[in-house]
Amino acid sequence: MDLKPRTRVWRNGRLEKEDFPAEQISDYLAESDTVVWLDLCAPDSEGLALISEELGLSPLAVEDAVSGHERPKLDRYDGHLFLNAYAVHLTDDGTGLDKHEISAFITDRALVTVRMDEGFDLDALLKRWDGSSDLAQYGVAYLLHGLLDLIVDGHFEAVQALDDKIDDLESDLFADRIPPDTQQRSYRLRKSLALLRRVVLPMREVVNTLLRRDLEVIPAPMAPYFQDVYDHVLRATEWTDSLRDMVTSLQETRIAMQGNHLNLVMKKLTGWAAVIAVPTAITGFYGENVPYPGFGKHWGFVTSIVVLLVTGVALYAVFRKRDWI
Repeated sequence: MDLKPRTRVWRNGRLEKEDFPAEQISDYLAESDTVVWLDLCAPDSEGLALISEELGLSPLAVEDAVSGHERPKLDRYDGHLFLNAYAVHLTDDGTGLDKHEISAFITDRALVTVRMDEGFDLDALLKRWDGSSDLAQYGVAYLLHGLLDLIVDGHFEAVQALDDKIDDLESDLFADRIPPDTQQRSYRLRKSLALLRRVVLPMREVVNTLLRRDLEVIPAPMAPYFQDVYDHVLRATEWTDSLRDMVTSLQETRIAMQGNHLNLVMKKLTGWAAVIAVPTAITGFYGENVPYPGFGKHWGFVTSIVVLLVTGVALYAVFRKRDWI
C-alpha cells in the first residue's frame, strides 16, 4: 500500500478507536457488537489480498477496485456489495472538472473504502460521520449514508457552480464587447457538463438499488436518509441536463449573433460602396477621352463638383433613412 490505511471501530453505536493497525480488523470483527471501517489509498492487488481474505471479498470486485476507470455502479456478490462512484470538484478556473474515483466493499459489519488518489476529502467524510453520530447505532448503513451523502453533495455543488459560470457566460455573450475567451469557456463548460452527467446519472440506479428491501442493507429507520440522497441525485441529474441544453442554446445564440453582426457589417459596407460607386461611375465615364459638359470653363467645373456632391449626399440620405448605413 502506498499510504497508511485509516481505520475506525464502533462498538454498540459508539466510536471506540481509530487509526489502529489494519491487521486488528479481524479481531474486532470476531466480536459481535462492533462495526469496522478501513480506508486504503491507491493499493495494489497484493495490498488488498489480506483484507479480501479476511472479509471474503470477490476477486472480481477486488480487480475492479484497483483497475480504475470503472463506471459508477453497485454490484452484488455473495456476502458483500461493491460500490464504485466518483467525487468531483471544479478546477481553479471554474470551468473544468476533476473527478476522483472511490470504491467501497460493503459487508454486514464492515465498510472498506478504496481511493485511487488523495483527491477525495477523507477528513470531510469523518466530519460528516462525527456530525451524525446518533445514527451510528445502525452500523454499516450509517457509514454508507455518510459516504454517499458526501459524494452526492459534491455533485450538487459542482452543478450549482457550473450554473453560476453559465450565468456569467450568458452575461458576457450579451455584453457590448464579447470577451475573446467566450468560445473557449463555452466549450469547456459543455465538456465539464458531459463529464458530470456520466458521473451523476448512474448514481440514480446505485441509490435506488440500495433502497430495495431484498438487499437488507438499509434498516427502516435509515430509509428516509437514503431517500433524501436519492432526491438529491435526481435533482443533480435534471439540473445537469438542463444546463447542457442551456450551453447548447448559448452556443447557437452566439453563432446567430455573429452571423447577424456580419450581415450588418456587410450591409453597411455595401451601402457605402453604393454611395461611392455613383460618383465614381460619373467620373469614370467623363474621363480623359470624353470631356464633361462645360469642360475648360469655370462654371463647368463647379457644376460637375456640385453634381457629384449632391448625388453622394442624396444616396447617403436614402440609405441612412432605410438604416443601410
